[in-house]
Amino acid sequence: MLLISSETRNAVRDLLMGLIRIPSVRGHEGPAARYLCDRLLPLTDRCELIAINDAIMQDPDYAFPLPGHTYRDTPNLECLVRGNSGGRSVVFNTHLDIVPPSEGQARAFDPIEENGTIWGRGACDAKGQVATLYALILLLRERRVRPPGDLTFHFVVEEENGGNGTLAMIRRGVRADAAVVLEPSEMSIIPAVRGAVWFDLKVFGRAAHSGNVAGRISALDKAVIAMQALRDYHDRLLAESRGLPLFDEFADPMPLTFGMLAAGNWPASVPSVAELKGVLGFLPNHHRHSVQEEMREALRSQSDEWLRDHFDLTFPMLNSDGNMIPTEHPLVTSLRAAVRKNQVSDRVRAMTASCDAWLYNNQAQIPTVVFGPGSLSHAHSKEEQIKLDDILTAASVLADWVMDSVA
Repeated sequence: MLLISSETRNAVRDLLMGLIRIPSVRGHEGPAARYLCDRLLPLTDRCELIAINDAIMQDPDYAFPLPGHTYRDTPNLECLVRGNSGGRSVVFNTHLDIVPPSEGQARAFDPIEENGTIWGRGACDAKGQVATLYALILLLRERRVRPPGDLTFHFVVEEENGGNGTLAMIRRGVRADAAVVLEPSEMSIIPAVRGAVWFDLKVFGRAAHSGNVAGRISALDKAVIAMQALRDYHDRLLAESRGLPLFDEFADPMPLTFGMLAAGNWPASVPSVAELKGVLGFLPNHHRHSVQEEMREALRSQSDEWLRDHFDLTFPMLNSDGNMIPTEHPLVTSLRAAVRKNQVSDRVRAMTASCDAWLYNNQAQIPTVVFGPGSLSHAHSKEEQIKLDDILTAASVLADWVMDSVA
């Protein structure tokens, strides 16, 4: 049984309900950042809205550019709780942006609480994670303790479309001895996360009337061949990645998804262009740039001669590497101890989706894990939900961890 005051419990509940009411889809995160800043300002040693320069859109790792997009009203938020004894420092990260409401999701921005469960868009992904970090700060104050080392909190924008908010924080410079990225993991500890490349494949043919057989080349038919070539490449890549710790328990931890296919404008006409969009996952033993080039080579080397020279493959959306630290790393083992202390299963597993963890682990060279309450099975769905008790338990885990294991 958690020893958490009703005052803290109510404050965390109210914060989460308030955040859900703010429809912070991409480009509209500003009100959520300011709302959170107002509540954290009196609780932290520093709390600052961090403006993002539009120049970030020229960064080679920038994801999912949109015409006319601007960051005039979409800041990140950075907060600091100072340590008192020069212990190891930690950076916590989670995101303020959400995906749009799902089809059939009534009252997406009107949160509902039923028997301790809170429903609404962002409840677990990731406003419930924001509430967890808020609860962590409240718990440290309630226990009247200071952490041994500095705790930095990054509440970022645009995780859902590729991590541009975290990228902006990394480019400012960040130092810490450990990083914890909060995503709904059911409080499993995740030291291994797969990467992903989102692709846009245009296949070109030769338009013709349905009654004309001579000379016609269907771009749609060629797109079907391209899909099989990419499936074959995926299967080879998966075979090369077998034996990687934590991922082998999954039949396919790096699925290939074809999400969109568009071709033609008339049933009786052979289309000259087909456009296929999708995402290919890959494991941390491969790099996104090599995967991108190998996808092109898979299309160039398949058996259809026309297709080899009549396609355009680009990666304009989300492209992130995977990341991994050993399961015996002190960050993992110390967090497992804190999980057990709170009578939660100390499961360690891999994440078969992508998130912002790679930016801290790979680019800032900070050992990183993913951890958080709630389930990915509810994220991005009309059933999105999270239990308040799980938020408070996760916050207690993190409070015990920073006090017991980060000195």
